[in-house]
Amino acid sequence: MTSATPATPAPGSSPQPERPALPDGVTLPEGVTVAGLRALAVSLATAGGALVRERRPERVTVAATKSSDVDPVTAMDRAVEEMLRTRLAAERPDDAILGEEGDDVAGSSGLTWVVDPIDGTVNYLYGVASYAVSVAVVAGPADPARWTVLAGCVHSVVDGRTWDAGLGEGATRDGVPLRPVGPAPLGRSLVGTGFGYAASRRAAQARVLTEVLPQVRDIRRLGAAAIDLCLLAEGALDLYYERGLNPWDMAAGSLVATENGARVTGLRGSGPGEGMTVAGRGEALDELVALLERAGADGPEDTAASR
Repeated sequence: MTSATPATPAPGSSPQPERPALPDGVTLPEGVTVAGLRALAVSLATAGGALVRERRPERVTVAATKSSDVDPVTAMDRAVEEMLRTRLAAERPDDAILGEEGDDVAGSSGLTWVVDPIDGTVNYLYGVASYAVSVAVVAGPADPARWTVLAGCVHSVVDGRTWDAGLGEGATRDGVPLRPVGPAPLGRSLVGTGFGYAASRRAAQARVLTEVLPQVRDIRRLGAAAIDLCLLAEGALDLYYERGLNPWDMAAGSLVATENGARVTGLRGSGPGEGMTVAGRGEALDELVALLERAGADGPEDTAASR
């Protein structure tokens, strides 16, 4: 990472806050700052959350399915994403957009907004209180293994908790900086995870779980990856792993985690992504990665369950 050299203030003026240095090869459009992108991410995510709260019917119905019959889309998913896209088109017309429910939008600025209108749609469908609106902006390819996440916000809809972060600026919850979190040993780690929608993937994940569970304190499956990563950031989870995450599942939450000292990685030297995403701190993270590799957590999936 390059070092930023603060400008010398003019006589009699107040010192200007130092802008965080960006990684080599990452530049921002003229007049754009990480702080400004972060503020917009917070505005978008909280506006999306307000829309969900105001319009959630007593009984939610499935509008469509995606990867399988148990992978639902609701009308609210579509409404929130349309609102986010409309605002971005007005406020950042040159940026690209990658969203879960709509067509990708190309851009010319080198920045891409990665949005998940409702992360945890099944929880939303059933009224389980763990779902969020997630908004992030990245530089470079919209690929978790290659992008640079610049800013992001995860807004938990039911209770209003809002995590946000800017690259080099730290992370906050409800505007309060997150406290530093130390690592826990693997055997005393509370581990978050999630499961896919295809029967074959679930069968493989269940097999891996039997290898992980005896080695840790316990497992939690909350059903919203963005919230899981934010809970890990603040120390409510010690470790987290999941196969099958899409870019919009992890973009904002991963930045919140790394800006409070966590690491987010994949297996076998790869970066995080659909094959596997693992997050945590210290030796326990390395031990979990090794355990998942030995268990073949990223290997071929059992197809027998789908026959």
